[in-house]
Amino acid sequence: MRPTITRAALFAGAAIASVGLAAAPAQAATITLSEGHVDIVDIGYEGGALELALADGTSGTEVERDPADVLLHVKPEAETTVPNNSAYSFLGSPGDPVWILPQALNADLLYAGWSAHELDAGVFRGDTVQLQLTAVSGPADVSVYDIVNAQPVKQFDSGDGLPDSVNVSAGDHHHTNWAFQAEGDYKLTFKATGTLLDGTTVNSDSVDYHFTVG
Repeated sequence: MRPTITRAALFAGAAIASVGLAAAPAQAATITLSEGHVDIVDIGYEGGALELALADGTSGTEVERDPADVLLHVKPEAETTVPNNSAYSFLGSPGDPVWILPQALNADLLYAGWSAHELDAGVFRGDTVQLQLTAVSGPADVSVYDIVNAQPVKQFDSGDGLPDSVNVSAGDHHHTNWAFQAEGDYKLTFKATGTLLDGTTVNSDSVDYHFTVG
């Protein structure tokens, strides 16, 4: 969303210029989020473009943030072990450590998902866009999966090759499990693509989301 420039701000800028001072652009400090509600990928459509942001609800009031300004902390309390169940083999071997932000609310951890509140119905074919995980960098693999009928259903998994894609409907709000197979720093790169009713394909920029685990 573009900021509104007020008349007062314009006059202030002119005053700075008149005394020969160079005003450096403000740079937001990095914000670390470690517990509470967050829509890690928040999909919007504005001015003919798909946009990816981050919806921070950790304070109880949702704030839209630039993902470049946010570090998502997967706390040590997220550590668990891979179940002795072949359905979870994509997370590693049974008993291996894995750090999971769970699909079910845990007040001590990030309650993480994605959303498309700013996608209106009647804009894209099928009222749907595709959210893609195109790249992961970090010390190990990352998997994003749902639990359906007591079984894991993968949405994204860097361990079996990328890109992976899921369909996201206009107005969607979806929470899921985010699993990291080692401690360390990760960068997940997402983009969105959709087809307008007239057949035009629209793509977002590729956007990086930063995590630190442990």
